[in-house]
Amino acid sequence: MDSSLHEVWQAASGSPFVPTIGKNSQFLVGFVLLLIGLSLAGVFTLNRSLVNLPVLGIPASLALALLMMDSQASAAAPPLFRAVASSTRPLYQLLKCISFTNKIHVEITEGGLRFAADNSRVMQGVAHWNKTLFTSYTTNLPTTEDDEEPSTPNFQISLPALLEALQIFGAADAAARQAKAEADPYRSNLRNYRPDAFSNQTLGMAGTCSLSYAQEGEPFSIILEEAGVKTTCNLVTYLPESPEDIPFDIEDLSFKIITQSRWLLDALAEIAPTSPDKLTVVASRRQPYLRLSSSGSLGSSSVDFAKGRDLLETFSIRDRWVQTFKFDMIKSASEAMRIATKVSLRGDGQGVLSMQFMVEVEGGGVNFLDFRFVPYAVHGDEEGDEEDEGGEAELE
Repeated sequence: MDSSLHEVWQAASGSPFVPTIGKNSQFLVGFVLLLIGLSLAGVFTLNRSLVNLPVLGIPASLALALLMMDSQASAAAPPLFRAVASSTRPLYQLLKCISFTNKIHVEITEGGLRFAADNSRVMQGVAHWNKTLFTSYTTNLPTTEDDEEPSTPNFQISLPALLEALQIFGAADAAARQAKAEADPYRSNLRNYRPDAFSNQTLGMAGTCSLSYAQEGEPFSIILEEAGVKTTCNLVTYLPESPEDIPFDIEDLSFKIITQSRWLLDALAEIAPTSPDKLTVVASRRQPYLRLSSSGSLGSSSVDFAKGRDLLETFSIRDRWVQTFKFDMIKSASEAMRIATKVSLRGDGQGVLSMQFMVEVEGGGVNFLDFRFVPYAVHGDEEGDEEDEGGEAELE
């Protein structure tokens, strides 16, 4: 993008356009003007004379002219949201972590965008696009009835369509690398076929991604420009059907553990070969301090975490905590474990497991991914079995 155009864009964000007639009153004012103009024009048509010209004809013309000016002002109103990013890669990576559902709920705030995905009320994932990911971020959010805090536009959108739009320009390079890997009979893990010297990423071709949302009910627009090629994608928005967040009681935490996310990813990789159905998480003050155990059709396995600053950076246990989850649900967060640097594991008194991942983006600050998991219902006899599997009960 031209630097002068970028400067004009940023300067305009400081003085947003405010229409003379508010958005909530535009329909009423336009309808009244139209009714007055048509009435006066009709009466003047039936009684055309020089006397009625200043009384009926001129007021009718003025009413219709004001209606046209009001329509043009409404059409020129700025969008509710507009942002420009120099790269779609971090945007795509953050959304890819919650791609376990087809539709996601989108909320636009002054600090960024929030994307929430829900899986049958047993798993929830939230991805945040911080405004620091964009070179330009402008919002014109409508205010609430008390005119103190702006309301938050929200809608639903197709996640596969959004991911496809964000990787339009990167799809060609990825397909070429995949075809090259399949054609090489001597390929190995050492040959990952990274972009060559003639790829767009290596050549540093200028590319921008513009996101905008004009008004409520309008499509979510994505404009991609790279190497002289411009692509516009208008994604249909749906009425918000946002389910309530899975309740997590921050005031009733049984444990909190912060560790590097790659340790958690390696632990799941060790357990996965046994084709497990369930994953049991045990947190205790005594050994094993943190244990992930599973059982499946091919056997059972467990991974224990030692207590130490090099492994568990933060270790806070109030009560011994044992809960069992569906393994595939926990595995759905593996993409977040791969790109994140740290993860905060928390469990509340009702058994809900929270995973909060910290993702550091170069030049884009820190972004977060939040996951919540609902455990299996544990009966009395099953609870005793889980205590035997996780170790002896802790004595106070």
